[in-house]
Amino acid sequence: MALPPLTRRNSDLPLAKDPTSRFLMWLTALMVYLAALALAGALLVSDMTRRWDSGLAGGLTVQVMPLPDSAQAAPLEERTEAALTVLRATPGIATASLLSGGDVGRLLEPWLGKEAADPLLPMPRLIDVMTNGPVDTAALSARLTSAAPGATLDDHAVWLADLRRFAGAMHLAALGIVALIGGAGVMAVIFAVRSGLAIHRHVVELLHLMGATDRYVARQFESHVIGLTLRGGMTGLLLAAGTLGGIGHAAAGLHASLLPDLATSPWWAVAALAAVPLAACLLAALTARWTVLRTLESMP
Repeated sequence: MALPPLTRRNSDLPLAKDPTSRFLMWLTALMVYLAALALAGALLVSDMTRRWDSGLAGGLTVQVMPLPDSAQAAPLEERTEAALTVLRATPGIATASLLSGGDVGRLLEPWLGKEAADPLLPMPRLIDVMTNGPVDTAALSARLTSAAPGATLDDHAVWLADLRRFAGAMHLAALGIVALIGGAGVMAVIFAVRSGLAIHRHVVELLHLMGATDRYVARQFESHVIGLTLRGGMTGLLLAAGTLGGIGHAAAGLHASLLPDLATSPWWAVAALAAVPLAACLLAALTARWTVLRTLESMP
């Protein structure tokens, strides 16, 4: 009894029994896992850079350090007021706000613990400065040092530029890793397809005698490879999601909050990660078609 068209097997080649099938599926899972982690790392660095850039761009920090009594300097509070006077009189500075001792203690608590709030601990005075125009930081630093010995100026733009360069390098590294993984995937598909053609050469020749074209044979391999890479890709994506979830859970316990929350990632970042298995399937399908057609053209 003939089977209905919708339930008839689509493949005329027994490719599912090839020893390379399991190899290709698990290799795809590993490659998608690594590619997803590399892409997620690049996205995390981008989000971290964006958050720090938006929060610290155009800002300065002035630190007035306690000095030993032997330095014969003015008391810390007087030097702090002198630094505030210089800052508020400088063109290009919008605000200069002195952080309280409790605020400084909370900033240092991730590194010093609860002892950071001890009033007996000599703590520097921190001044948060926001600019609304260009500021000559070198001249300002010299005026601060003269008016308030022990005062130092930290320009956020300097290390934000280093952070942007680091983010750019991470993006290039992630793209390089993804490109290498893609190249390895292409080579794996070529190996699997050529092995399948060698194993089922007699079946392919029989299909040709029955009138099958090269494109028909290529579609058999293409469907088979898509099924393998899709299963492997989804497995790799699930493993990557579990790894990222574990990293997010561990990062949630960091008091410093250096890493962004993975649960609040934008939709396009989630879509980019979800598209990794689909991209692997598309690359594998194109590679399989090209490999079969080129190989069959060289066959007698």
